[in-house]
Amino acid sequence: MPIRGPPKRKRWLSVAIPASTVSDVPHLREKTYKVGLIGRALAIFRVDEIIIYYDDLGRDQRRDLNLIATILTYMETPQYLRKALFKIRPELRYAGILPPLRTPHHPVGKRVKDLKVGEPREGVSISTSKDGTLVDIGVDRPALLPNTRIPVGTRVTVRVTSVKPELKASLTSREKINIYWGYKVTASRTTLGQAVKKGGFNLVIATSRLGEPVTAIIDRLTESWRSSERVLVAFGAPAKGLREILAQESLSLKEFAHFTVNTIPNQATETVRTEEALYATLSIFNLIDD
Repeated sequence: MPIRGPPKRKRWLSVAIPASTVSDVPHLREKTYKVGLIGRALAIFRVDEIIIYYDDLGRDQRRDLNLIATILTYMETPQYLRKALFKIRPELRYAGILPPLRTPHHPVGKRVKDLKVGEPREGVSISTSKDGTLVDIGVDRPALLPNTRIPVGTRVTVRVTSVKPELKASLTSREKINIYWGYKVTASRTTLGQAVKKGGFNLVIATSRLGEPVTAIIDRLTESWRSSERVLVAFGAPAKGLREILAQESLSLKEFAHFTVNTIPNQATETVRTEEALYATLSIFNLIDD
């Protein structure tokens, strides 16, 4: 049966942000808060994937990249799975201040009687036997995946096949679910140019105050957007824009992107933070999505 909820996009939407996104705030608490804003933006605007890339080739950015990836993955994980999937980690010290996503794959119902046959759920395997695998799907008893053996501690996406007399489910995938089902976190550990080359995108959009005002190219942008299957929207860093970031790879904005867009014309502030640019930009693209 069809599941009610916000429809998934007709095209795959990825956004790319730099590892130095959190470098302009000194304390882990403020870094966590900033990443929390980013996670909310991804969920609000139905982003399918976030790519975190190295933007300063002169220093080691693994710590910042891993911090962003860990917090975003934690946010995307349903609350009832977090204890099983995340051990105590220093990066998550202030996870308590993160806002909830409240997306369809973060259900609040905790009882079997609230489930419906055909409903998708995220789960984690908790035990195996000759009958199959028991999976915690966030209700008062585990679901059985008959004749299926999955290593304990593995996160899975399932679909409820039976509620009475026994709770049963079968494996499925996000691609087979017809509503928005969260975002994927890709810690690319490479440069932006290399990350995009691997992604197979039909349309690459760079955001920059040096770009054309979105109002001047909205018709061409809309046409390209609606005819593409895989779209990437790239964002720069607090200290430098995409032009400077790409120059480290001897790339120009024109070589890198099909469009370079200024989505905040006439900005009154000297700089726009990455999380601010995400909200401003994705709200515009949300309007042209068909």
